[in-house]
Amino acid sequence: MRVSYHSVHQPRCGVCLKHCKSFESLRVHLMGPLSKSNCSKIFSEQGCGLCLRVLDGPETLSEHQDICCITAPVHQGTSLPPTDLSDGYEEDRSDRGLGAIAMDCVMAGGGSDGALDICVWICLVDEDEKLIFNTFVQPQIPITNYRHEVTGLKEEHLRYAMPLKNVQEKVLKLLLNGESIGRLRSNGGKAKLLVGHDLEHDLDCLRMNYPDHMLRDTARYHPLMKTNLVSHSLKYLTRAYLGYDIRQDGHDPYENCVSVMRLYKRMRSLDHRRQVMTRSVTPSCIQYVAPNLDSHSAKDLEKMTPDELYEMSRTNFKCWCHDSRRVMQT
Repeated sequence: MRVSYHSVHQPRCGVCLKHCKSFESLRVHLMGPLSKSNCSKIFSEQGCGLCLRVLDGPETLSEHQDICCITAPVHQGTSLPPTDLSDGYEEDRSDRGLGAIAMDCVMAGGGSDGALDICVWICLVDEDEKLIFNTFVQPQIPITNYRHEVTGLKEEHLRYAMPLKNVQEKVLKLLLNGESIGRLRSNGGKAKLLVGHDLEHDLDCLRMNYPDHMLRDTARYHPLMKTNLVSHSLKYLTRAYLGYDIRQDGHDPYENCVSVMRLYKRMRSLDHRRQVMTRSVTPSCIQYVAPNLDSHSAKDLEKMTPDELYEMSRTNFKCWCHDSRRVMQT
């Protein structure tokens, strides 16, 4: 138990309560070729194939699926008008946790072979899927491959593109929200979380830094990764967890921003406490952040039941469900 990293925050089977390393391993447990027969049978009748919850019955399941399956955002592509709300953007956070902004970048190719990724388009949306920043980015070196089949971009799109320095300033202004990046608090303060898919690559192409504890990356979040901790594509995650397909023949940054924000909000809204209450565990040992097992003596640990030990064990990732409660802790 000291090294297992089991926790109430891990995905669990709603039938046998087995904990899994990721939603992908839970999916295999419920629906794979070697799935557990009893769990598979019950799940096929009462389970949601998107969030993997087991509902009370067919009626409840039908109502749940109407909400769980989301309609795809409208494809915008290069027709999306330039948008810059960085100067006057305000968001009501009175009834929410820490704020978040989703970002997606489109890359063209530079270098002699066109293999060098250069950010030429950036898009940001807020939690309400409202577009708050959208602009073409002036490349720092000549573009040798516009990757038109994927990006939809041509040379004329970048004729009046915004200089990279201005883009950096505007993105940081939106994210920091009045906070100083040099004194950014561990809980973020007023600063916004940055949500995206493979954010390290996007930030690297933008030549920007943002604190790791303020990043929410759907490509690096353990429950959304493969069992061997390899990342899934955003297309797969959107289809598997939101129930729709994003554009197959190109890169639409607005569609990607909305999709990563929806994935983040779905993971953030998971109610582990309510799920745990179905087990025969006393309320006193149910908690969101597990204490360190090393702080207990061997004698104390030997006296505890498996359920008590399970509630005390910890994950090797930070669960996003804590974000929705941050406002109540500060």
